[in-house]
Amino acid sequence: MTLTQSAIDILSRNDRGGFTIPTKGLYPYQWNWDSAFVALGIATYDMDRAWGEITSLIEGQWPDGMIPSIIFRSDDPDYFPGPSRWGKTKGPIPSTGISQPPVLATIVRKLTEGGSVQDKARLADVFDAIYRWHAWWHDARTVDGIVTTVHPWETGRDNCPEWNLGLDAMTVAPDLAPYTRRDNKHVDASFRPSQEQYDKYLTIVQFGDSIDWDQRRLTDEGPFLMADPNLHFVLLRADKDLRALAAELGKPQAVRDQIDAWIAKGEAATDTIWNDELGAFTARDMHSGTFCNGFSNCSPLCFYADSGSAEQWGKTMDHMTRIAAQIEYMLPSWDPEAPDFEAQRYWCGPLWPQMNYMTALGLAEQGHTDMAARVQNDLCRVIEKSGFWECFNPLTGEGCVGNNFSWTAAVWLSWQHDKKLEGVA
Repeated sequence: MTLTQSAIDILSRNDRGGFTIPTKGLYPYQWNWDSAFVALGIATYDMDRAWGEITSLIEGQWPDGMIPSIIFRSDDPDYFPGPSRWGKTKGPIPSTGISQPPVLATIVRKLTEGGSVQDKARLADVFDAIYRWHAWWHDARTVDGIVTTVHPWETGRDNCPEWNLGLDAMTVAPDLAPYTRRDNKHVDASFRPSQEQYDKYLTIVQFGDSIDWDQRRLTDEGPFLMADPNLHFVLLRADKDLRALAAELGKPQAVRDQIDAWIAKGEAATDTIWNDELGAFTARDMHSGTFCNGFSNCSPLCFYADSGSAEQWGKTMDHMTRIAAQIEYMLPSWDPEAPDFEAQRYWCGPLWPQMNYMTALGLAEQGHTDMAARVQNDLCRVIEKSGFWECFNPLTGEGCVGNNFSWTAAVWLSWQHDKKLEGVA
């Protein structure tokens, strides 16, 4: 069986009748940015089902516009924290009370490029929901001009060492309700966040539930508040793609003007996360103003968002070149020279497929074709070596955490499809 057929089979097995789970057991629900990437992969062989993945995600949108990070269509006792721990959230379907990186507009634009009349009609059907979600980010999560996050889970990079700044300043709630983790039943605990981190993750959840998931209060009063290069650059890129979609649909000028204002705000905020001492874009604690002092796999998303100065891009490429000389498989989620680098612990070192996808795309668009090819080819090499894992050890290529993983299969399918379109063997 070819890897392409294996990828299709994985997405089929993870289909739960209209939405796709990341992988069986460990992640039994629909995850936000996972579903966006899944749609990208499914579109290579079933466009109807790809659009269905997008509309099923939008079904969980809250009245305020937020699309949550997880949609709970059931209560699986084998997963924690499930809907009961999140309390009474405000969406039409039980969900988490936080969001995830808004890649959806970018994926939808990709699906409509060269699409049929029917695809354009589907775009029209989902545009307003995506626009409302972007408005939510700019209204509910913006502090001092930059989009922020209230929870490491909202960034999609759960235990990245960048979050230690904000987590170390927190205390665990003295009345934190007891709980039993389920993630360590499915995978080696050494691959997953620590127990102390989990206590603080649940402290934030408990605070959110205590304020009835008032999103502005969660941002302004919550125990954790950081600016994240991943959220910042993903949203800025998505705003630009949303602007193109608005023009394609002939949306009213007021809508296009609003998106232009969001883009201008985002461009102006890029310097907020520039760590001049390190020479890289890093996370920043918004309570103290302190920068994280590490290069992550979202630092080079400045190319993906087409944002930052020539000097900033040059220093970012210097880091990429330095790391590429030390690592067998690009792009590690954390600097291999950092003392807290761990090659197999979730976001402390492993290579992540969706991050390689965005990074390679941005590098190619900005003319850094050699590094783009390295980032793309290295992901393909680890898939060829180890299969479709959630993430990979960047030193050995060994798969980490969950196997038969949906977004890994989806990225593979998208790249193989693009190669065929370009006539590349």
